[in-house]
Amino acid sequence: MSDTPTGEAETPNLAFEGTTPYEDYVQASVLTHLQHPLSDEPGEMAFLVTTQVMELWFTLLVHEWTTAATALRRDDIPRAMAALRRSLPELESLNASWKPIANLTPAQFNAYRSALGEGSGFQSAMYRRVEFLLGDKSASMLVPHRGTPSAHAELEKALTEPSLYDEVLRLLARRGHAVPAEVLDRDPTQRYEPHPEVEAAWQSVYADADQDSELIRLGELLTDVAELVWRWRNDHLVATRRAMGAKAGTGGSAGVAWLEKRAAKNVFPELWTARSHV
Repeated sequence: MSDTPTGEAETPNLAFEGTTPYEDYVQASVLTHLQHPLSDEPGEMAFLVTTQVMELWFTLLVHEWTTAATALRRDDIPRAMAALRRSLPELESLNASWKPIANLTPAQFNAYRSALGEGSGFQSAMYRRVEFLLGDKSASMLVPHRGTPSAHAELEKALTEPSLYDEVLRLLARRGHAVPAEVLDRDPTQRYEPHPEVEAAWQSVYADADQDSELIRLGELLTDVAELVWRWRNDHLVATRRAMGAKAGTGGSAGVAWLEKRAAKNVFPELWTARSHV
């Protein structure tokens, strides 16, 4: 409640000894001075800001999904689902980040493409942590980060930890569903591969007479996450096709061909295939 008498306008505090409390908390002056275009092309600024915004969304998603994985390990499904639910609008915002650069023509992209040099999105350490949490593990993807010890150490730790989906499947097993031992005890540094018995476990979950069961609600949240991840990959593919066609990507990647393979893969695969058998 304000002590200001009714009818008198409140005057915000405009005088501070040092930086404003907003600046101290948000660090806006740091964020807004991280853009250093390397060409004279005006469109490069949009590309830089868009990419940096995506990195911030990756950071938030890693936070949410790590929170969810930790909660699942402790059988705290409400906390896990709250984190997954928060991540949905965050994923939607990440996907919307494509809009400023989604319609680049080849000429517009080529105007500053050389500024990227050997830089490529697949070198993003935070995006790699996102993929590791989703179960797409690969030790070779640590190699680009050997020159940055802190990022390499974080990725190495993420590589060896169970993914979000690993924790989900362990929860299903604790709840009495027949998840095979070779899945529960698998090497967490390896990419997750679909298993028919995991599909059968999800089939059992979704066949429950109680269609509002905790596990079904968890499964649907995971499916929402998976769908939005697919949309992110597909939007990336379409934006790249528009900007550069089938040319090789920066950093030696296969460009569109590599993105097509990524877009064709489902996250949490048995959650999709089990639906054919319910």
